[in-house]
Amino acid sequence: MDITEIIKRAIVFPSKNLEILSIYAILSVLGGAFAVQGVITFLFGIIDLTNFVIGAIYIAIAIIIGIITRSISVQCVKSGIELQDKIPDFKWWGNWGAGLKKIVIMIFYFIVPALIVVFIGLVTNVYGNLINIGQALTLQISPVLMGNVGVTDAINNAAFPLFVSLAFTLVAGLLIFLVFTFFQVMAEARLAHTGSLLKALNFISAAKDLKMIGLGKVILLSILVLVIVSVIEMVLTFIFDHLVVLSILNIVITPYIALFGQSALGFLYSDIV
Repeated sequence: MDITEIIKRAIVFPSKNLEILSIYAILSVLGGAFAVQGVITFLFGIIDLTNFVIGAIYIAIAIIIGIITRSISVQCVKSGIELQDKIPDFKWWGNWGAGLKKIVIMIFYFIVPALIVVFIGLVTNVYGNLINIGQALTLQISPVLMGNVGVTDAINNAAFPLFVSLAFTLVAGLLIFLVFTFFQVMAEARLAHTGSLLKALNFISAAKDLKMIGLGKVILLSILVLVIVSVIEMVLTFIFDHLVVLSILNIVITPYIALFGQSALGFLYSDIV
């Protein structure tokens, strides 16, 4: 399926699943409300221990709702992969597994690149350079050595290696996280297609899927989706600035955009199924 067809079908996909869109919108509002109230109540546990329990319950409810909304997004991807414009009868109480698996995937594809970046930081001696400049700064603010030219030189000498190691680590880190973001996208599609968490966590297979679809096509679709979403948000922001009362439409628009993106992924992945 070409990019134009994917975008066309993905844009109308949410409108053909109004029941699911409504459920997603309601759950998103409830999840946000429980999360905010839970955090606030939990913090007030410092004053009253009862608030710890109540806050924890609110947060737990928010997590459960988050699992359900993610299971809906998995179903959207699956429908796209199967080239269906409508999600089959969705039983939100029977799809928790998919939502949990998606959360595991999100955590996995964040932790792995994070650990790689930490390792790069060790190799480039970021942490050693931070210690060196910290020691130099400690000497600089010492009343005894204040104004000592040798200490200033020590700070300058420590700053350059830190800058180089940090710059290299940050650039490498951005590239690694970008690569793993594409792997995660493929992993979520693999989960929707196979239902297997192990297959989704296999980033080598995810990389192969990426290659089969074509990195250029994935990047182009990602850019188009971002552009479309950005344009929609800019237009809506302009409208809401002049008609504040209409901002309530975000309750539906945000879920609409979410389902649009997930269905676009499904239609994209259908090329290799």
